[in-house]
Amino acid sequence: MKKKAAVYRYDEIDIGSVHSFTRTITHDDVLKFAELSGDLNPLHLSEVFGRSSQFGKNVVHGMLTASLFSTLLGMYCPGEKCLYLGQTLQFKMPLFYEETVKVKGTVVNKVDALNILTMKTEIFRDKDLIVSGEAQIQLID
Repeated sequence: MKKKAAVYRYDEIDIGSVHSFTRTITHDDVLKFAELSGDLNPLHLSEVFGRSSQFGKNVVHGMLTASLFSTLLGMYCPGEKCLYLGQTLQFKMPLFYEETVKVKGTVVNKVDALNILTMKTEIFRDKDLIVSGEAQIQLID
């Protein structure tokens, strides 16, 4: 994975601008996240447990799904000048292995004196909202 981060200046980003990308979360992604995070909950990893759960199958870690906001901000907008200050999250629905999501950020506010952006952040599976929140980002020199 050798994609180059976008390079936006603060004055190039307008309120209302939208940035997005799509990604499929694989079983291998879940295994790597479980190892890295230490979250070995059987809801994510045990096929037997997943089948017996209310969902009928394994669920992708919510924080793995939400981590795609870091990709959105660090790679797409604002890109390499991004300092991620904070993020609120609401998990609306589960995501399952091998599902494709659209990760979307909309600039909703700017604080010019500090080069800070507020972005509405959303992750969709088709038309279903999976995760929503709001991110604060500062553009650094």
